[in-house]
Amino acid sequence: MNHEMDENAASGLTPDEEALLDQMPWLEEAGISRRAFVGHAIAGGLGLFATDLLEVEKAFASLAPSPGAVYAGQAMENIVRVLLNINGEAKPLEIDSRVVLLDALRERLQLTGTKKGCDQGQCGACTVIVDGKRVLSCLTLAASVEGKQIRTIEGLAEGDELHPMQAAFIKYDGFQCGYCTPGQICSAVALLDEARRGDVSHVTEDVSASTTRLSDDEIRERMSGNICRCGAYPKIVAAIQEVHSGRETQHTWAIVDETRLAMVRREIADETV
Repeated sequence: MNHEMDENAASGLTPDEEALLDQMPWLEEAGISRRAFVGHAIAGGLGLFATDLLEVEKAFASLAPSPGAVYAGQAMENIVRVLLNINGEAKPLEIDSRVVLLDALRERLQLTGTKKGCDQGQCGACTVIVDGKRVLSCLTLAASVEGKQIRTIEGLAEGDELHPMQAAFIKYDGFQCGYCTPGQICSAVALLDEARRGDVSHVTEDVSASTTRLSDDEIRERMSGNICRCGAYPKIVAAIQEVHSGRETQHTWAIVDETRLAMVRREIADETV
């Protein structure tokens, strides 16, 4: 009895797990001791964990490091050669077949405008546009989008001229910390194309229409995959609505330059006197 208690204490089993083992006499019949069974189970769990971790580390090791980064070199496995069309430019890459589009953009092509948020496809921060549709780059294998037109936040502006959606986000202050903003803007741009094509959402009233007029509810529903932790939703909806409707509203704020600051300081000084 004391021997069994020592076994269970050493294995870290809960009382329920100990009771379950007590109901398994076949272990002894099969010539496997309780100590051996527990040991194999623990080793098996650790083995699976280690195998999974090793695969992840191998995939990351296949990426080229950022300039100045310190790393331990490792040979790539499962190499594929792809030609990605990103923002109108052809980008040849040699990558591990398991590398996702997000990591290829950020780690191989230095297109860091696309952000890594949850890395599980739930926050939308990594949204980019592929063949005119929104995709989550953290869940998309880079090799799977070869031959398609990929558009990131860096590819929206035309030279020094911002995309209308970028300008609207600035006008309405549709960001706070700004981390989710690239994904929000890419999603909003593709959203308008979806509406023009007549793609419907869960709140579309007339699903037979060839185009969809976006109400604020439509915009909220279609943007529900992009999460803003700061809560800038009303301003984001207003920005999208202006670009969609073409009805411009007056600016409610302005960036203050040094000239304006000097005027304000003089006014305050005069009032004080």
